[in-house]
Amino acid sequence: MPLPKAPSKPATFLQPDDAVLAKSTQKKPSKKSIDPEEFVAPVAAGTPRFETLGRAEPAFRARVPYSAPAADNTALTRKQGTPAQATPLRLAKPLRSISQHNGPKKFFVLDTNVLMLDPSSLFRFQEHDVFLPMMTLEELDGHKKGVSEVARHVRQVSRSLDALIEALPEDRRKSLHEGIALSALGHSDATGRLFFQTEALPITPIQGLATGKADNQILGVVKALSEKHPDKDVVLVSKDINIRIKAHTLGLPAEDYFNDQVIDDADLLYTGSMPLPADFWETHSRNMESWQQAGTSYYRVSGPLCASFHINQFVFDESQPPLHAIVQEVKGQTAVLRVIRDFSHAKNAVWGIVARNREQNFALSLLMNPEIDFVTLLGQAGTGKTLLALAAGLAQTLETKIYNEIIVTRATVPIGEDIGFLPGTEEEKMQPWMGAFEDNLEVLNRGMDSGGDWGRSAANDLIRSRIKIKSMNFMRGRTFVNKFLIIDEAQNLTPKQMKALITRAGPGTKVVCMGNIAQIDSPYLTEGSSGLTYTVDRFKGWGHGGHVTLQRGERSRLADFASECL
Repeated sequence: MPLPKAPSKPATFLQPDDAVLAKSTQKKPSKKSIDPEEFVAPVAAGTPRFETLGRAEPAFRARVPYSAPAADNTALTRKQGTPAQATPLRLAKPLRSISQHNGPKKFFVLDTNVLMLDPSSLFRFQEHDVFLPMMTLEELDGHKKGVSEVARHVRQVSRSLDALIEALPEDRRKSLHEGIALSALGHSDATGRLFFQTEALPITPIQGLATGKADNQILGVVKALSEKHPDKDVVLVSKDINIRIKAHTLGLPAEDYFNDQVIDDADLLYTGSMPLPADFWETHSRNMESWQQAGTSYYRVSGPLCASFHINQFVFDESQPPLHAIVQEVKGQTAVLRVIRDFSHAKNAVWGIVARNREQNFALSLLMNPEIDFVTLLGQAGTGKTLLALAAGLAQTLETKIYNEIIVTRATVPIGEDIGFLPGTEEEKMQPWMGAFEDNLEVLNRGMDSGGDWGRSAANDLIRSRIKIKSMNFMRGRTFVNKFLIIDEAQNLTPKQMKALITRAGPGTKVVCMGNIAQIDSPYLTEGSSGLTYTVDRFKGWGHGGHVTLQRGERSRLADFASECL
């Protein structure tokens, strides 16, 4: 059989896809998979060109960098089964992804605010070492008292430090300068060591900075460690922007603590819905099945896009006729879609409320589904989050009687200055914070005109008897059974507070969390570290939870314009 024509390019300019695996003419090719590290490309002896042996089409296309022929003959190796006239050249091994463990080992000096924010931050630095200045321990001691979230975190840090020291042998506890293995408490990812400031470092006063200030003393420690250990990268880690700016002006490396960030960009947060591409039905209609069950249409589709679906994620196609469906099941590249009810039609109104846009229709589909136990609603001001949740709660409490009570709570974080202590009972103290629910109750009560003023007053009293306003401060230890729990302004809650509230749900309880991560009033939270962002990301794809990001404001044209331009 004649050989194919040789390539016209020199071997040194061939790309990896041009390399061809040598094929033996004596043996049949085996069905065993080819190891990329054993892949060799034949080079004809005495010529700087590749020649294809036995077939014109490549048997295996290498995805590895090409190594030029070595000048020394010892660099050329012969593979068994290759013809004698071709000398195969072994290509370089495939490049592996560079792990973050391959970089130089660093020495992280922790500021107090990092430990106050995340008490487990000691174990988040993988193979790197952690250093705690004495000033950090002093500041921790000053914040350990109280019932606030910060005080609880400080006490947890103190317990972790004590447990690390207790894990050492008795003779090692007197020589802490050698460091403590951070993996001693079972944190296998933390392979570095913890160092305390066990001696007075030669800290030279920094000109222009007050020596008595805690931040400046920590900067002095970082500078002294850099001079004492010139072979190590000493880095200050702090959530305080000002101390990081000071460090940079002094030529000291400083970094922010990013482990509390769920996402780097709020635009990447899961929205709960996905538009179907224009060619979806052409690429996913093979072996498609459709059926109806209890008046609802179902589709089973297969294709590459199905693997990226999440359970209870909405998919839509606005072509004619439009399709609004929810993902019921995902198995590999096969998904089951269920067409949702159209809540924009008057016959499907919920407590007199109809959906005004696509996302509101998705939200009502989740809120009215008794199989969904947890719902998160995100959206800017005026998108209808509170109105939809309250309407769904009233309909399922007073009409279908799935739940026996609506419980409303919210984060009491003021926009401006705090107004101080409020008189009265727990419900009376929470009343000023519940203005949004009062406004929406007025909207929901407008449609009750059949009984006149007396009937409207009686209905209003009945509704208010089923709605309880509770403070989050007294939620610990409670269990809500068959309740419709609404958590408003959830963007101002930390992940730990969100966990404390959601775990109050007992059998038959539905939890609805609402908020706008663009309106965070808490000074210690960002869009990436908010508890609402945390729960949206963690509950993504759970079979009994759902999320919708409302896009369009429906409050008024004034509110919509203000949201866009201000």
